[in-house]
Amino acid sequence: MQTVLFHSTIFGPIHSRRLGVSLGVNLLPDDGKICTFDCLYCEAGFNAQGTGTTGFPPREKVARDLEAKLAEMREAGSPLDVITFSGNGEPTVHPEFPEIIGDTLRIRDKYYPEAKVSVLSNSTRLGRPEVHKALLEVDNNILKLDSAINETMHIIDRPTLPHLSTDTIIEELASFGPQCIVQTMMLRGEYDGHAIDNTTPEEVDALIEAYRRIRPREVMLYSIDRQTPARKLEKVPREELQAIAERITRETGVAVATA
Repeated sequence: MQTVLFHSTIFGPIHSRRLGVSLGVNLLPDDGKICTFDCLYCEAGFNAQGTGTTGFPPREKVARDLEAKLAEMREAGSPLDVITFSGNGEPTVHPEFPEIIGDTLRIRDKYYPEAKVSVLSNSTRLGRPEVHKALLEVDNNILKLDSAINETMHIIDRPTLPHLSTDTIIEELASFGPQCIVQTMMLRGEYDGHAIDNTTPEEVDALIEAYRRIRPREVMLYSIDRQTPARKLEKVPREELQAIAERITRETGVAVATA
């Protein structure tokens, strides 16, 4: 079984396809995974690998490690475009997520005021007022919507909350409007007897209607770039992604980036 990719609280910097030079922040255990989704394509592996033994990194450790790394990079004259919360699961499940966002903005302003702060979230905890408020404070509030059709979302994303619906997710995304970026993974394949394809006309029609309702600042369309825990998934060609992106922009007026 594929295991977690990030074995520290601060990792990188790496070059992100979508964000540039990115310093990662992992608010989850460094030897396990905690997530409210169990996505077929997650590069950190399936939730079945377990939550590990180290637990959530304390707020004080996150701030200390981040400041040490930014000071080191600044001293070396290293470039930095973005500080990105991602890691081994869903960052907003950390019990001190709002406070950590405040610490990060303060430390960012001290060392790299020109850098952006981004959060990659799966959109499952947007109804929590403290999470909603914290996400409004970051520069790039990047929220997942892989399908606007409930059955497809459950097959691809496999939420740990079985009653979670696309209607709920879309409604909560719409509460951010232009203060969010919607990220959609496009893919095809098969898993556990289910055919998977969220690029069909029906799927794209539903996504377009959802994007109209949400009115995000931008949509990010991307496809598989690394090994996935479900082996029978296929990458959607860049040219096809671009054609879908052009249709989305034409019909919604929303800018779409592909990767």
